[in-house]
Amino acid sequence: MIDNPDATSKQSGWRFPSTFWYANGAELCERAAYYGMFITLIRYLHDMVGFSDKEAGWVAGLFSSILYLLPTFMGIMADKIGFRRALLVAFTLLTAGYGVLGAFQLKSTAIASLVLIMFGGAIVKPVISGTAAKCSTDATRARAMSIFYMVVNIGAFSGKGLAGDLNDRLGLQYINFYAAGMAFTALVLVALFYRNVDNKGTGKTVVEALRGLLTVMGNFRFLSLILIVAGFWAIQGQLYASMPTYIERLMGTGTKPEWLANINPLVVVLLVVPITHLVRDFKPVNAIGIGLLIIPFTALIIALSPALEEITGRSIDLRIIVLHPITLMIAIGIGLQGLAECFLSPKFLEYASKQAPEGEVGLYLGYQHLTTFFAWLFGFVLSGYLLDAYCPDPKHLAPDARQQWRMATDPTYRFALPLDEELRNDLDRLGEDTRIATPIIAAFRDHGIDLPEGITVTVGEREGQWMLADAGAAYTLKRWEVEGDGEPEKLAELLVCVDTARSPEAMPPLPEAYNRAHYIWYVFTGVGFTAFLGMLVFKLVTGVIDRRRAVAR
Repeated sequence: MIDNPDATSKQSGWRFPSTFWYANGAELCERAAYYGMFITLIRYLHDMVGFSDKEAGWVAGLFSSILYLLPTFMGIMADKIGFRRALLVAFTLLTAGYGVLGAFQLKSTAIASLVLIMFGGAIVKPVISGTAAKCSTDATRARAMSIFYMVVNIGAFSGKGLAGDLNDRLGLQYINFYAAGMAFTALVLVALFYRNVDNKGTGKTVVEALRGLLTVMGNFRFLSLILIVAGFWAIQGQLYASMPTYIERLMGTGTKPEWLANINPLVVVLLVVPITHLVRDFKPVNAIGIGLLIIPFTALIIALSPALEEITGRSIDLRIIVLHPITLMIAIGIGLQGLAECFLSPKFLEYASKQAPEGEVGLYLGYQHLTTFFAWLFGFVLSGYLLDAYCPDPKHLAPDARQQWRMATDPTYRFALPLDEELRNDLDRLGEDTRIATPIIAAFRDHGIDLPEGITVTVGEREGQWMLADAGAAYTLKRWEVEGDGEPEKLAELLVCVDTARSPEAMPPLPEAYNRAHYIWYVFTGVGFTAFLGMLVFKLVTGVIDRRRAVAR
């Protein structure tokens, strides 16, 4: 069954065929799955799988960038086999990929599962946006794209919001099981309700499809704009590449980077429709230029957070909530990113869809994702090197610096015990026996804490945690893996935390290794201004070309 494409010619206002809404429902599920996983990916690859900062940057960069390169080719496939079949394949791959990623914490399985997710996501991108384009006319195209983009951000918001609680309560791997469930929901939705919008472009030969791809790649103006807009997305991508790791290393766990990242889709959901209406008569390059002007300031604001901390101290009372200066500046920067996105993204999608000849909408909308291919590859890989240089993994610090880092980022932390063989054996028995072993009692006594004889121990909710409690105090014991000095094997420490937190003023400064952590954001500020200058040159050059062509006519 195929929806009648001629019906779109009679559309007015915000009315679209039913397939348009089912496609957006599937998109919401897919985006909730993807962004829930993606906001966790760098930390998951580093903390759970065992990649270094640089390795995690390369793996995540290649995964996310190729995912945005493949739609160029997946759009060809979708035009050939039909959008419905393409979506069934896509959501099957996504369900399997997310499930494997959560089930196994091995480098080989992580890469294999990311390949499945990469291909599945690459099919979804041009097909859903292509459905939105084919279900609209020239008069309603901008509205259709703004609805599509709002749905994308609703999915992103819900996925990242849930990820925050799952990551804190259960562990970084569990968001992947949620993602698998959402992908399966989308699969069922497509199987039951989605119908092909039309069959134009299906049944092409490979030669014809490749010839069309070469035609698109020969559009020098479009290709130049893609490279310029990539600078925008390189900064936007730091929501996932740098920000979660950056804020946790400077402020400790429990900072909810997923919630901070959600400021972006919240702003987009609230503002994308009114801003799209505001700039409805703007040329696409003018609206895109506004977004490019805003984006470098989003990174600059975050880079200035140490200067604000010098003025305000470690906490800023906003009456409703008390925030650390870093948290406040990141929140402002992310909010501005959402504003910039409202100007840029719908107009860029509109620009790309209007470049497409009849029957090749999937191809062209797949090609516009090359902006993110260049941006993610550059941004994620650069992020890995910048984090390693300016905001290093605390597990690699010398013992004294590591102790200072823990004291500066965890208000409940008190001291650490080396996990020697005897203490390891005692901890292994804690799950079977509630009696406290003598070495643990002696270690607490060495730090001025006399454990009462009646204290009990229970296994914590998360693996590698134990709880000690009596009438006077509660202690949490946490196993923590650290890197050996020049040795490939890992060592371990047992962290001792209490239920009474120190005040922000009582916490020491971070180790010297983190004094230049904000340099990361100065680098991306430079990337943003370079992109904006590129846009000015693009507008100047294309304006001259267009005027000469007008005179020649």
